Amino acid sequence: SETARDNRARGQVVAVIGGRGGAGASLFAVALAQLAHDPLLIDLDPWGGGIDLLVGGETTPGVRWPDLTLQGGRLNWSAVREALPRHRGLSMLSGTRRGYELDARAVDAVIDSGRRGGATVVCDLPRRLTDATETALDAADLVILISPCDVRACAATATTASVVTAINPNVGLVVRGPSPGGLRAEEVAAIAAVPLLASMKPHPRLAEQLEHGGLRLGQRSALVAAARRVLAVLPARPTAIAEVRAA
Repeated sequence: SETARDNRARGQVVAVIGGRGGAGASLFAVALAQLAHDPLLIDLDPWGGGIDLLVGGETTPGVRWPDLTLQGGRLNWSAVREALPRHRGLSMLSGTRRGYELDARAVDAVIDSGRRGGATVVCDLPRRLTDATETALDAADLVILISPCDVRACAATATTASVVTAINPNVGLVVRGPSPGGLRAEEVAAIAAVPLLASMKPHPRLAEQLEHGGLRLGQRSALVAAARRVLAVLPARPTAIAEVRAA
């Protein structure tokens, strides 16, 4: 732990959560992290199988959540970064394939470490409001809600949005197509009462890519375009979201 004041520019924290199960929140979190400055990707879903599988870094050595023991105090980002798995320029604190529980104080300490160290901290959240989830939501500069573009997903996203915005009002929506019944992304945003930051087409050959080495993003990918729009909003936060809502 550290006691000295860190004078580096503070990093930003973005949390990603699905409006319903299978919305693609983990995938979008990975895309954000791959495009961000000095990224720290934090897996907060003990039931998700480990986000290192999406990245393609499951064999990369380093500390995972079950290995991490904190004694209190502030963490030094340089030491944390050195201990964590690093894959294709991405630092990550992942879950594993065995059962474990997340301690909210540990989550807070790791997020705080990355933020003070100038990292862009991307938190992949489960759709279950544990203490750890609420800690990350409360710490986030921006919360991204991911929704597919169908009626049932829209209903679920509206419910999730009301819960999330009660914890952190800085919430933006990303809608993932296709729309099987002609529902528009703007309609999903209106029903969820959350500003629309981006909408995107499906990522081609996604399942095959994830089975062979993890997500790799081409420059023309719809995921890249959507993630860049979100990252552009992130530094300005409430002002930028208000402008998007007014546009």
